[in-house]
Amino acid sequence: MLSLHEVASVVEGSNAVEALRDVTTVAQAAEAAGLNRLWLAEHHGMAGVASSAPAVLIAHLAAHTQRIRVGSGGVMLPNHSPYVIAEQFGTLEALHPGRIDLGIGRAPGSDQRTMQAVGRHNPHHFTDDLMELVSYFLGTAPVLAMPGKGLLPELWLLGSSTYSAQVAGALGIPYSYAYHFAPELLDQAVQIYRDSFRPSGVLDVPHVMVAATVICAEDAEQARFIAGPARLSTLFIRQGRPAQLLSPEAADAFELSDHERVACDRFSANHIVGSPDEVASGIADLVARTQADEIMLSTRIHGVADRVASISLTAQAWERYQQA
Repeated sequence: MLSLHEVASVVEGSNAVEALRDVTTVAQAAEAAGLNRLWLAEHHGMAGVASSAPAVLIAHLAAHTQRIRVGSGGVMLPNHSPYVIAEQFGTLEALHPGRIDLGIGRAPGSDQRTMQAVGRHNPHHFTDDLMELVSYFLGTAPVLAMPGKGLLPELWLLGSSTYSAQVAGALGIPYSYAYHFAPELLDQAVQIYRDSFRPSGVLDVPHVMVAATVICAEDAEQARFIAGPARLSTLFIRQGRPAQLLSPEAADAFELSDHERVACDRFSANHIVGSPDEVASGIADLVARTQADEIMLSTRIHGVADRVASISLTAQAWERYQQA
């Protein structure tokens, strides 16, 4: 099963208005391609990301699609009051029943100064905040969240380390690992989640999703060309200087030192890039490695037409692979 992860990329030469228009196009294309869900990430203070308010964007995209599940990937809970999140996502679930996902994360989604501007971040209370959040949906809290009570969306825990894997397992809820930007702990985190899993009222057995960078084109050479900006983006983020996504031409012409070139190769080594058959094979290898129930595609491509094509080609290739 395939899904899509989005940050509403603000690409070079564009702006937030165009980025939000484009992500609407992408959401509709993902639905047409038969993808299961679309998640929006909460990041702050990044020139290349327009998904800083997931709940607002979820409402918009759910209203402009018909079937695909839409959710947060994720809401960074330490940035917010659990009560406010319950109200927001209770409202979304009431408006679009059975289509809303609430993916919860623990990271700040920003740098230190931006985190201070957000104003609340306290990861040390994460588990308590999570249980408080759930209590509003269940109606067991001392105060009423309305909407909220009785309107629990599909709840997920997100992670790029082993901490969230252990919490998700102990609570018996689905777990999504951010392999697209934190590949190092994938196997360990998934194993810890499965080992620590306790059946709950939500799940009888573990449910794992792995988010991976996947970029597809009609031929491998074109795929590598349009994947160039995503490769550079991984380097820029690791260097602490996230930027707007470059065009493929600008990425191809960008001068890297020998050290940066080696680092860029290392940081993007887990990207699945190629022709439809190559991408399907890469996804199959990842599923075999992790026994994941879902793969979430992260497809950061400069041109919206190329993004739509990548999603459609990947979905078609994966369907052919599974039927073969």
